[in-house]
Amino acid sequence: MIAWSVTTLKVLPGHRLEVSFADGVRGVVDMSRDNFSGVFAPLADEAYFAQATIRDGVVVWPNGVDIAPDAMYDEVLGHKPGIAA
Repeated sequence: MIAWSVTTLKVLPGHRLEVSFADGVRGVVDMSRDNFSGVFAPLADEAYFAQATIRDGVVVWPNGVDIAPDAMYDEVLGHKPGIAA
């Protein structure tokens, strides 16, 4: 399995995701500053955001939108300031 494949997910208040990866890295991805536009617009609603699940190691929502797990991994490790939507 790829190191940055998401293995656990907990949706936190404030558009945040607590995730664990296949290699044991864990942390919080803060999407509160993201611009939820276009296909990401439904994620602006906290109730919809809370419907996140894991499919094949990727965080996805019912409308098919997903977040690149390698970008999430980098954010958790502190390599990037945030995830642009």
